[in-house]
Amino acid sequence: MHLIQPFRGLRPVGEHAAAVAAPPYDVLSTEEAAARAAGKPWSFLHISRPEIDLPPGTDPYAPQVYAKAAENLRNMLSADILERDEQPCYYVYRLSLGAHIQTGLVCAASIAQYDANRIRKHEYTRPDKENDRVRQIEALNAQTGPVLMAYPDAPEVDRLLAQLALGAPAADVAADDGVRHTVWPVHAVDAIAALSSQFDAMSALYIADGHHRSAAASRVAASRRAQASRWSTHEYEYFLAVCFPHHQLQILPYNRVVADLSGLSVEAFLQRLRAGFNVERAPSAVSPSSRGEFGLYLAGSWYRLFIHPGLIPVQDPVARLDVSLLADHVLAPILGIHDLRTDKRIDFVGGIRGTRALQDRVDAGGMAAAFSLHPTHMEDLMAVADRGQVMPPKSTWFEPKLADGLVSLLLD
Repeated sequence: MHLIQPFRGLRPVGEHAAAVAAPPYDVLSTEEAAARAAGKPWSFLHISRPEIDLPPGTDPYAPQVYAKAAENLRNMLSADILERDEQPCYYVYRLSLGAHIQTGLVCAASIAQYDANRIRKHEYTRPDKENDRVRQIEALNAQTGPVLMAYPDAPEVDRLLAQLALGAPAADVAADDGVRHTVWPVHAVDAIAALSSQFDAMSALYIADGHHRSAAASRVAASRRAQASRWSTHEYEYFLAVCFPHHQLQILPYNRVVADLSGLSVEAFLQRLRAGFNVERAPSAVSPSSRGEFGLYLAGSWYRLFIHPGLIPVQDPVARLDVSLLADHVLAPILGIHDLRTDKRIDFVGGIRGTRALQDRVDAGGMAAAFSLHPTHMEDLMAVADRGQVMPPKSTWFEPKLADGLVSLLLD
């Protein structure tokens, strides 16, 4: 079984790509999705967030929500907004945001290889979010949210993708968030064979973003495998993915805000910090430029923190992460925040929002302090995955994001 394979993609017809392309389902609230889809009847948000087409207050996990997603997909198909390619293809997908450009491959990734850990994970998943994706896949009989993956050094793949992206694209969408999404179908048999062979030679692929989508696809495959006689084809043995060179992926920091100082005064908190950090007052907002450096916004002032080098366990790929160092030396021992998944005293702010968002959260009075972090490196993520370990919650924020709706994988 190949690591990846081409598939008959479901794509917007011609000029409809811009009307269809939508942000990922999990980066918008219901209210934000409704606002983004207003006046856009073919936005893929009507499929990925179908509660926006039901009465306000509808439970987004209610059965009628998934039924509405299926209805909306059928409507887009019958209106010839979407069509399925006649032959299996790969698709080159380029993301551009300012000076940043990354070029990857849309493919069907093997669930057998995922289950065998050749497609590697680095996060735990939540059952409720997994269940949601399972219901969505089953309702649509399709996978519409691509999993973002990274492949290790493969210069020949990089060269092939760059070459295949020289012609006229099938879709070229400038989204309202400044991201440009460009897609080229790969029909040539020799190019498809070369890409498949190059990926088969790789030791592993790495999930960057989309753990719930891939886990849900595995569950759907296991269920359908047990009832194989019901299905005429076996597309369910693969999941929708976009694979980029690991050195092109851009990770932004995932910053933290905390609601209180656990009863400590500002001075007492700073004094506790000095046991493990060099603490310097900063004249302006701090965006850490190296590992082991942190920004702290507290009581109207910014501070720059440098952890004492002896506290960094360099041989442990999880414990040496900056998100772990902050948790192990500040959040847990000083602030009493031990479970980042469940403690309501901590919240997370994606780096795309900048340090100003941290300062605003504290100045508004809802939070007592904010921490800015240096971004996790892709090499760190891969090292954790290679060890079969998991990273702390909210360790990475990948930017730019993939669009939903430009290529989907039908399971019939």
